[in-house]
Amino acid sequence: MLDPKLFEDFSARLSAIVAASPVADIEKNARALLATFFTKLDLVSREEFDIQAQVLLRTREKIKSLEERIARLENKPD
Repeated sequence: MLDPKLFEDFSARLSAIVAASPVADIEKNARALLATFFTKLDLVSREEFDIQAQVLLRTREKIKSLEERIARLENKPD
C-alpha cells in the first residue's frame, strides 16, 4: 500500500513548483478576468435567488387567497 505521506510530500512539492512558475500568474490573471466578466453579467447569488423565490411564492399565495375572497364576495347574496 502507498504511504499517504508520499502523496502529501508530492503535492507540496508540486504546489511549490507551480507557485514559482508563470502558471501561478496565469491562474491569478484568469481569476481576475473571470471575476470581472461575472461582475458585468449582473448575476445574483444563490442566497438572493432563494430569498426572491420565497417572496414570489408568498406573493402567489396571497394573490390566490385574495382571488378566492373576491369570488366569495361577488357570489354573496345581498
